[in-house]
Amino acid sequence: MKRGLSILSVLVLFSMIVIPFGECIAAEGGLRYSISVAKFQNRSNWSGHWSLGDAWGAVLTDSLNQTGKFIVLGEKDMRREAMQEQDFAASGRAAGGGKKVVTGQMTPAQLLIKGDITHFSDTTQSGKGGFGYKGFRIGGSASEAEINVVMYIVDSSTGQVMASKKCYGKVSKTGLTLGLSKGGFSGDVGGFKKTNAGKAMEMAVDEGVGFLTSKLESIPWTATIILAKKGKVYINRGTREGVSVGQTFDVGKSEVLRDPDTGEVLDQSIEKVGTIKVVRVKEKLSICKILNGKGITKGLTVAPSE
Repeated sequence: MKRGLSILSVLVLFSMIVIPFGECIAAEGGLRYSISVAKFQNRSNWSGHWSLGDAWGAVLTDSLNQTGKFIVLGEKDMRREAMQEQDFAASGRAAGGGKKVVTGQMTPAQLLIKGDITHFSDTTQSGKGGFGYKGFRIGGSASEAEINVVMYIVDSSTGQVMASKKCYGKVSKTGLTLGLSKGGFSGDVGGFKKTNAGKAMEMAVDEGVGFLTSKLESIPWTATIILAKKGKVYINRGTREGVSVGQTFDVGKSEVLRDPDTGEVLDQSIEKVGTIKVVRVKEKLSICKILNGKGITKGLTVAPSE
């Protein structure tokens, strides 16, 4: 197994371990979308001793987690590591104590976030004077940090860009300043946010996350019936996605209209056949009863009732 996980991957894994999942849902409520943050490309002329893309990804991931509205998944290399570990465990070369390895359990992302960092500057990085400590530099001169980012929201099922946003952050300080030394960003998000570069980046991230959450009402949230038996309907969404007892959902066949020339998705709707109500919820699935309708079977699409 490779050891070279990125800073963002480690941060996501750490946050998934230390943040009680139930608390996020209890605090925020509402249906949650699974989302994956791709590494943002550094298109600016800035270069330094630390990765601008990793820093942006870490701050963005942290902010998405804090909203309580998303299931934030690891980036590609982290998920690739997990699949490689599954393959190794299933090969018979690992001591499993008779435990059967289950593959194909990776949570798919409904939304993808990607983009480009088009401009970044931090005058505190090359300023003179002051002293350094644990990757940060304290100085006494004027300083300024600025960042411009273009962020894209992508539908993972179609690859279509659903919305985009230009995000901007700028912090100007005089007197005592906190900047980054040659060690730069090392994964300490809390410490990084105290620097001028971190504050400017957090300002731009907050703008982007605010825009994303404002678009959630227009982004379809769907589930699928995985079993219909003896008057009970099981769907593949649970407390993890914010489903709660008493919620009602429309059930039907999903119809996708595509451009015959390009294959692009033009519209998506559900031909309703009935309505179900949640009576029991587990982490990854919900059990519902049928309120009305006939022909509710496995494979049909589920969407929140209007």
